[in-house]
Amino acid sequence: MSVLSPPVPPRWLAVHPAGLYVAPADLYIDPTRAVPRAVVTHGHADHARPGHDHVLATPETLAIMAARLGDRAGHARQTLALGEALTVGGVTVRLAPAGHVLGSAQVVLDHQGCRVVVSGDYKRAPDPTCAAFEPVPCDVFITEATFGLPVFRHPPADGEIARLLRMHALFPERTIVIGVYALGKCQRVIALLRAAGYDRPIYLHGALVTMCRVYERLGVALGELRPATGADRKALAGEIVLAPPAATRDRWLGRLPDPMIGAASGWMRIRQHVRRSGVELPLVISDHADWDDLTRTIDEVARAEVWVTHGREDALVHYAQGRGLSARALSLVGFDEETGGDADETTPVPDEAAS
Repeated sequence: MSVLSPPVPPRWLAVHPAGLYVAPADLYIDPTRAVPRAVVTHGHADHARPGHDHVLATPETLAIMAARLGDRAGHARQTLALGEALTVGGVTVRLAPAGHVLGSAQVVLDHQGCRVVVSGDYKRAPDPTCAAFEPVPCDVFITEATFGLPVFRHPPADGEIARLLRMHALFPERTIVIGVYALGKCQRVIALLRAAGYDRPIYLHGALVTMCRVYERLGVALGELRPATGADRKALAGEIVLAPPAATRDRWLGRLPDPMIGAASGWMRIRQHVRRSGVELPLVISDHADWDDLTRTIDEVARAEVWVTHGREDALVHYAQGRGLSARALSLVGFDEETGGDADETTPVPDEAAS
């Protein structure tokens, strides 16, 4: 489809208390409360809420929601694979890869000669566990801005993993414990370790096991994984253990021999955050686009207007306006800009039991 220049913003798209509302289709995108019809971009808890009557999402996202929410994952669930499209109320809805976590999607809306793309959470960095981000030219680009400040420039993730493995080799008597989140970050770190040649068993805190099984069931190979809980304490010396960030700060850590605490997060770029969290091995590995990729994406896809949401909105609005685009902050409520709700960046997932 050729991108036209219709009146902007489109009158058929509005911000309601429940979230972004597509009026002709009578649906919400990532609504923050239960609604009759929802399109869900991915499985993190601040985007995939329980109790919707009808949910449209990728098959992977629906599988993740079912694993996390059970019967609350939606009364009726409809799959739409990446690249497929359907028409609802005269609006053509297509899902394009977002590169955030397994099953994550951008929502592409075509109606009345106008194309709107809702990015959801996304990243441009390579990730062996999910489909890569697809730039989709559009009239209105609605972008996240979690790391929407120039200070946030993420290094290549494989370099961070190489640093982890150097520490592992230097301190063979210590247990390296990396704080990760159950959905996305955990599996990406495992896949990066495997790509770097690490073929030993990787030990998991109990709260991470379920989502790893979901990934494996959906075809993502993770190699040999073992439960850290119940493992012989001495046997964990010299091993790599993945755990929710909260577990690296509580008594669970006491069962591990001489632990070296690490964390994999975009927030590890900020020294004050590293000091405050007591992390010895900070790894700047993020599942969100950094400043350079946020601005590059705007340059590539936005033709008329940019709407910025859940994050550092002002700087990205200023950038877009400097490029001659109309831009505004949506200030949607209900999205945890620092934690990713599900905690793809800072706090643990509340509905996953720690063991």
